[in-house]
Amino acid sequence: MRADPGEEPARPPEPRRHGRARRWTVTALAAVLALVGALVAATALRIVGDLVERGDVQSFYAQPTDALPGAPGSIVKSETLVGVPVDARGWRIMYRSTDLNGDPVVATGVVVTPLGPAPDGGRTVVSWGHPTTGSARACAPSLFVDPYLGIEGMRVLLDRGYTVVATDYTGMGTDGPDSYLIGVTEGHNVLDAVRAAQAIPGAEASSDVVLWGHSQGGQAVLFAAELAQQYAPELDVRAVAAAAPAADLAALMRTHLDDVSGVTIGSYAFSAFAEIYADRGANLSDVLTPEAVAIQPQMNALCLLTHVEELHRIADPVVGRFVVADPTTTEPWATLLAENSAGSSAFAAPLLVLQGLDDELVRPSDTEAYVARARSLRMDVTYRTVSIATHGTIAYLGLPDLVEFLDRVGV
Repeated sequence: MRADPGEEPARPPEPRRHGRARRWTVTALAAVLALVGALVAATALRIVGDLVERGDVQSFYAQPTDALPGAPGSIVKSETLVGVPVDARGWRIMYRSTDLNGDPVVATGVVVTPLGPAPDGGRTVVSWGHPTTGSARACAPSLFVDPYLGIEGMRVLLDRGYTVVATDYTGMGTDGPDSYLIGVTEGHNVLDAVRAAQAIPGAEASSDVVLWGHSQGGQAVLFAAELAQQYAPELDVRAVAAAAPAADLAALMRTHLDDVSGVTIGSYAFSAFAEIYADRGANLSDVLTPEAVAIQPQMNALCLLTHVEELHRIADPVVGRFVVADPTTTEPWATLLAENSAGSSAFAAPLLVLQGLDDELVRPSDTEAYVARARSLRMDVTYRTVSIATHGTIAYLGLPDLVEFLDRVGV
């Protein structure tokens, strides 16, 4: 029967889509569950490996009698790690470095590199400077149950094909002089960590270097960048990135002398300076009250990440009664704080500085002052802020800016 010319022809029935949509939903859900399951399994395997390594971990940090003699960056000893990130392999290392006077010291850390073939010439090395964890030997990040946990942005960096090396800094992990906020020693440790990574054949490390650090580690990588041309001229520092760097120590101290952060950081820093600069007249009793001097051994035995409540319990009674003289205006402390502040000399590598606007430890105004100083030295500086980031979160929340920066500078 023909349709009437004035009527619309009958349309074929609509295909049934519900079954197809349901199949796609089930498939997508299955894929997500498989991915989650794989991540859980990989994490569980990593944790199991980490726990297996705990058995005799302390013996690794005992220095052999021939630990000190040798070229900076040479390996004292290394061991392959079992609990490693997904698609990666890693090593715990003990390597040689030098302190601010050029004297030999030893440092420890970890190296982690992605699986798969390296590019021609080897992998770019990211030398990571960690934020404050404490100053005692036991506070070394490589000693943590998960030694990679504190390497902020590690997954992003591995996925870009980089080898990552993370120093503990001298005096942490193994025997050595205190290096907390001692800029030159930390900078040497960061650069010599790259040399140590190059000495691990499986790390496939090239001489191309990215320096990346947070807070104390920001100070460390800024010093490493300033020192690199003279101290490690064979390394090609391609880019430097610092999140909320402790760039101006005097400004940091002025802000926090009357709060618990100042007592904690000050205890770590003033004890380190008193040890390292004793020959220059750095005497604790010249700037700290008797009550503050008395708590130094207790404060410096505790790690920031694992003993926060205990640190506060000890520090709280001396808040407001910590100093007898302002260290930012009292010599030799004022000069020592200035010497260990970044920005005294320029470096050629492009620099990214990240700052959280909700950071109450390293204040945005202090970071802005450092950026202005770096730009006055005609350095190539990119400054990025994150409105919701605190001191603790800026390195993670700034990762998109870090990736964009590395892409832009061609690393």
